[in-house]
Amino acid sequence: MNAPSPSLVSRSAASRLPRWVLWGFILAYILPGFLGREPWKDHDVVAFGVMYDMAMGLTSWWDPHLLGLPIEHTGWLHHWLGAAFIGLWPEQAQMMAKIPFMGLLLVTLVGTWWSVYHLARLPAAQPLSFAFGGEADPHDYARTLADAGLLALLACLGLAQLAHETSADAARLAMVAVMLMAASALTRPNINAPIRTTIFWVLGLTGLVLSGAPWMALILSVALLGAAAWARPQTPSSSWGPNVNQDTRPWQWAATASVLVLALAWSFGLFRWPALSFLNSPEDGVAFARLLVWFSWPAWPLVLWSLWQWRQQWQSGHVLQPLIVITVMLITAAMAGQRDRALLLALPALATLAAFALPTLRRSLSALVDWFTLLFFSACALIIWVVWLAMQTGWPAKTANNVERLAPGFETPFSWILLIPAVLATTAWLALLAWRVGRHAPVLWKSMVLPAAGATMSWLLLMTLWLPLVDHGLSHGPQSRAVLMAIGQSQPCVLVDQLTTPQLHALRFHTPLELQRLPDMPVGSSCASLLTSPQGNSTLHQRIDFSQWTYQTTIKRLGRTRDDILVYSRKAEASR
Repeated sequence: MNAPSPSLVSRSAASRLPRWVLWGFILAYILPGFLGREPWKDHDVVAFGVMYDMAMGLTSWWDPHLLGLPIEHTGWLHHWLGAAFIGLWPEQAQMMAKIPFMGLLLVTLVGTWWSVYHLARLPAAQPLSFAFGGEADPHDYARTLADAGLLALLACLGLAQLAHETSADAARLAMVAVMLMAASALTRPNINAPIRTTIFWVLGLTGLVLSGAPWMALILSVALLGAAAWARPQTPSSSWGPNVNQDTRPWQWAATASVLVLALAWSFGLFRWPALSFLNSPEDGVAFARLLVWFSWPAWPLVLWSLWQWRQQWQSGHVLQPLIVITVMLITAAMAGQRDRALLLALPALATLAAFALPTLRRSLSALVDWFTLLFFSACALIIWVVWLAMQTGWPAKTANNVERLAPGFETPFSWILLIPAVLATTAWLALLAWRVGRHAPVLWKSMVLPAAGATMSWLLLMTLWLPLVDHGLSHGPQSRAVLMAIGQSQPCVLVDQLTTPQLHALRFHTPLELQRLPDMPVGSSCASLLTSPQGNSTLHQRIDFSQWTYQTTIKRLGRTRDDILVYSRKAEASR
């Protein structure tokens, strides 16, 4: 006997969010962070440099190099997408490279919406029927929960920066969302478009392999397809064991396609064992726990609530499938060197499972979420505006001094183009607060509006009012331009030694310098300047004749001393 559903939803509570509001959220979240900024450190600038070299024919599309040095393999898909768009308009390479990543973030959001929709249509996920009617229509219920799931994803604090980079992580995030969407469709008893569902599954699986995560693609394909086979509603002839769908062809097609895609990936040698970094100490465990708390806020409390309320339906697809993805990503994040980038891939599943907490959420808990969100994001907006005012006017003086201390020499230009969207976003936030405190009929997505709006507003304010400051802190641009000022443009030829790959790409993007890598046994060179790192400076005498060079200056990198660049100039008598 099936356990009763903990969900009790009236017809009025299943009213969908107006489409113009939903698309307003999506555009207000996607566009800031892509428009107007420089490539950030370090994954962002490296990916852009590789894309540009591919588009210009300066390196191989299969085995990219920089100044003869191989680039660390992070997957091909994001490089190919960026290079293809740069090739359409090379003069606007920076903007063109971001267009496919806007599309990938849109795919992530849309994929999450459809994942919640398909899972909410499952019989086990439906709300209880009322004794005298008036319960939510299944279609309206699924659409409303899907709207709430998308808002929950937008509200996750960890999504903002990493999802707006032109890196492999953005591509992997979109592919995981597509795989979850296809798997959730495979779980439904009757699939309206089985061929389309299979195509989406193959695209997501193939994209994840080409994004440099074949092992993750293998684990997710086995786990999600197994869950889809187990969680499908039973036919009358099936009374025990794995559930059997009335139409198993889509599942069989997806499983066959998965075997073919993974076999091809194995034959091409794409399965490379990733570098692992386990939680080796209590301090690592505490740091990881802190990352989990803020990175996935506010989804994780709702996920815990959802797991408890739906504890008797854990074998149903609407709980089992997102829980599988969350578990895989948490284990991966615990073993990954960069835990935040691994944890990023869990956010679509976290938002999906968080959406199913809303039909069971008590009014007191919903009010608590609203008040905490109101205070938190209003405080964030106030801080952003006060710091912007201090950067523009010098008042409050203490805040202006703190900015000068953290970013010495930084001057904030005034821009109406950046100010107007910030004013509009703040006004919209205040209007939303006035609407939320009013008396309105309870709707499932109502508890997610403030978190999503607050996160979107804060991100938009950061990417407008603070955009020059963010670029100053996250970009290699200031350091690269300072190197150019120290060297001058009269002799653009520069020798480089022991610089990081992000620094090399940044120097090529932000300056017209012609970089030549210092060979192990240097021969006479016409380059009048040499750039090296603090690490390489200790052994530099082994590679050059110090009698021909003189130390000029050190170009510091904000917040990271190991990324400083030491500048040497050739002595006048040595250049004759």
